[in-house]
This record gives sequence, structure tokens and C-alpha cells, in this order.
Amino acid sequence: MIVPPALYLPIVPGSDNQQIAVVRTLVDGRRGLLAYTALDRLADKCGNEQPWMLVMTSELGRLKQEQPFDVVAFDIDVPAPMRQGARLA
Repeated sequence: MIVPPALYLPIVPGSDNQQIAVVRTLVDGRRGLLAYTALDRLADKCGNEQPWMLVMTSELGRLKQEQPFDVVAFDIDVPAPMRQGARLA
């Protein structure tokens, strides 16, 4: 897979009203950072009201220090039960 220079990451409110990237436990138990290679894919797979941030791929190491994850989960479809309306729950 060719990884683009920037990724769209869905965000959710964290502590102190800080926005944090979404890291979810995957079916194999690993922690996956949800990342989308295009904004339309994020909207299609997470919901069209999903807040997001743009991150340079080169910054993933820094993000991993702040929010530990095992893998980057590219362009995955988030099932409807894990959504609240048109965004992630």
C-alpha cells in the first residue's frame, strides 16, 4: 500500500475538552489508529458529520507517543452500531 503524505484522522472529545484521534481495539486485540487516505472515505465510513484532523504521515510517531497504538488501520468501515448518528460514538 502506498501511504499518502497526509492522513485524515477522526477525532472525538477527550479529557479537558481536548480533541483526540480515535484509537480502537481491533478484532485481533491490537490497538488501531483509525486513518483515512481521503476525506470522502472518512465521511463515507465514519459518518458525514464526523470531526477530523489532518496529520502529516511523518507525525505519526509523535502521535503514537501521545496516544499509544499498535497499527494504523487504513480506510476501515465503522459499523453502524459503533456510530451515533452521522459520527463515531
